[in-house]
Amino acid sequence: KGTLRGLHFQVAPHAQGKLIRALRGAIFDVAVDIRPSSPTFGRWVGAILSSENRHQLWVPTGFAHGFVVLSDTADVLYKCTTLYRRDDEIGILWNDAEIGIDWPLLSPPLLSPKDAVAPTLAEIRDRLIG
Repeated sequence: KGTLRGLHFQVAPHAQGKLIRALRGAIFDVAVDIRPSSPTFGRWVGAILSSENRHQLWVPTGFAHGFVVLSDTADVLYKCTTLYRRDDEIGILWNDAEIGIDWPLLSPPLLSPKDAVAPTLAEIRDRLIG
């Protein structure tokens, strides 16, 4: 509970679309538009995905993805359009003020070392072009 992953995405030519669902427990799942030419660049959408509601979230290429665990435990399933490539993954800081995600947190989240020091959207904007 309280573990936060993201915001992650893969750059072209190995950009990934992802269909996300929670097999056990519940998460608050987020997708952020990171397409520089998009009128919704930097905007986010979020949904609660749980084993009870069986909802899923489609995260297309050109969007960053993250989630926070709401239940004591959660198993999250990703169906991806291409294989994961570590060298093509980029992260964006989970609490970037420019994006302004309203995470449902009661206390500071548990973060991986890479997520704790991820750059802001402004810091990686040039890598998004092309």
